[in-house]
Amino acid sequence: MSLSSKKEPLALDEVMLAMDVVDTLRHRSDLVVRELNTETKKLKLVARLRDIYAAQGIDVPDHILEQGVEDLSKDRFIYTPPKKSLGVSLAKLYVSRSKWGKWVLGLISAGVIAISSYQFIYLPNQAAKLENAQIEISQTLPTQMQEIYDSIFNETKVQTAVTQADEILQKGLIASKEENLVGAREALKELTQLRDLLRLEYQIKIVNRQGVQSGFWTFPEINTDATNYYLVVEALNKDNKAIYLPILNEETGQIETVNIWGIRVSQAVYNAVGADKRDDGIIQRNVIGKKSYGYLEPTYTVPVLDGAVTRW
Repeated sequence: MSLSSKKEPLALDEVMLAMDVVDTLRHRSDLVVRELNTETKKLKLVARLRDIYAAQGIDVPDHILEQGVEDLSKDRFIYTPPKKSLGVSLAKLYVSRSKWGKWVLGLISAGVIAISSYQFIYLPNQAAKLENAQIEISQTLPTQMQEIYDSIFNETKVQTAVTQADEILQKGLIASKEENLVGAREALKELTQLRDLLRLEYQIKIVNRQGVQSGFWTFPEINTDATNYYLVVEALNKDNKAIYLPILNEETGQIETVNIWGIRVSQAVYNAVGADKRDDGIIQRNVIGKKSYGYLEPTYTVPVLDGAVTRW
């Protein structure tokens, strides 16, 4: 039998058979024929194929077998991957869009949100902050400093407070003109503290309760031959509640805000208070100072020395 030289169009079922023939040839190692360029080899291959399909109970016409052998020799029905190129890469990227598309869409959405937030929220917010800071430094702070200064001027009963307030005010106004926001705010804070100090009213009493010392003495580190005597005191307001005050610790040089401290007195005052307490366990004359409204410092009913401690 010779292979037909005339080729007729194959029906769909015949095309499927031809494809199956090619697939059989490709996967049966015993049917491999390296060269199909001779009619004899092709005829032998057709005969072997006929036997294979007959053994399976499949009747395949010879022209289908011949067509399959012919297609194998021309690499029909064999997929050959396209060579790498930009177009191929883009095509593969498009086909796999279901895998990466949602992530890209998410990144794009996040980017749009970030840009929108920056443009429509962050930038306007920063602009508003700058505008508010400008108003604060040029208008609000100078007005507030002047108002507090006026309160100090009207409420104080000592010239020292006016002098201090004037110095702080001038410092704050200069900071405001120089657009030094930190400096202007600090000046306002100092003026406020000065005004609040003027308004304070309290009594300084010697502590006289169980578990707390009423006095003590120490040897100063700079002069161990001397002895410093202290009364333990607290500041009580009109409601008899202890208040916190800034106290300079003479031993450390640091100012600490405390509600109980030791105030230095002479040995004579220290001994007199000790005798008063030993009499009946109660210090009768326990009020040793008073801070009145409009004054910066308290006045004392007993001699006190210039010095205090916050720890002992």
